[in-house]
Amino acid sequence: MTMRTAGAAAERAGAPAGDAGRGSVLGGLAIMTASAASNQVGAAVGAHAFATIGPVGVVAVRQLVAAAVLLPVARPNVRRFTWGQWWPTLLLGLVFATMNLSLYTAIDRIGLGLAVTLEVLGPLGVALAGSRTRRDIFCVAAAGLGVYILVLPGPSSDYLGVGLGLLAAACWAAYILLNRLLGSRLPGLQAPATATGVSALLYLPVAVFLVAQGRLHGTALLYAVVAGVLSSVVPYAADLIALRRVPARFFGVVMSVHPVLAALAGLLILRQGLDPHEWAGIMLVVAANVLAVATARTRSRATG
Repeated sequence: MTMRTAGAAAERAGAPAGDAGRGSVLGGLAIMTASAASNQVGAAVGAHAFATIGPVGVVAVRQLVAAAVLLPVARPNVRRFTWGQWWPTLLLGLVFATMNLSLYTAIDRIGLGLAVTLEVLGPLGVALAGSRTRRDIFCVAAAGLGVYILVLPGPSSDYLGVGLGLLAAACWAAYILLNRLLGSRLPGLQAPATATGVSALLYLPVAVFLVAQGRLHGTALLYAVVAGVLSSVVPYAADLIALRRVPARFFGVVMSVHPVLAALAGLLILRQGLDPHEWAGIMLVVAANVLAVATARTRSRATG
């Protein structure tokens, strides 16, 4: 999920022009959509291991797999990190650890589609932070109404699951802000790779415990490894390719596709069907995100 950071890089690089540029943009959009689909399919596959190793076990394996792939690729020279580089990297590692655990636990309790829809409120909040225009206020109200329609609070509502989804949203917002800061302090993938390593260290005792209990093997381990590859490794690699092709404004739009893809992945892979009111709520949140991003881009061009 490095939408804003990658978008800024793409904006600085400039979009290609002409027919070749349009082809490049279409290719970038295809890569980004495939990345989003990979992320949600990975989450759905990982959910199959919840019964054996729990959400925390799946997150532990996912973080270890991501670190095993990203650290050799980025090869960060941590001995040369200054404190100004270390403290946001350590915070990003803590955000990784909290965001993934809260999201996966929310998926276990309330389903993939609802959990990811709540999580995407984090980037929406960042896009609207500090704004007081009527259109932005409308976006916030529309997103809030969408969540209400999606959840329809009642005696049987899983408020803990909803709360964990909102915690994941807060973590995603923090992830965007920290990535924006680290983008100016560390090159390439050094920051996210190091942060993933920090998160993996935090979850290492969980993996050791599961191995000692004899639970981390067979299909559960396979599902968790697949989740690590599809939900961490593939999106990072795809972002690196897409940011060279796609104008910044498209990143926010594609980010808004995540709840729909999550709902489809939950339906096809986990057999988690959605009621009409849940689909309506998801679409309303997606529309609020698209409008908020479009408004932010227009305002940025007007003041730039």
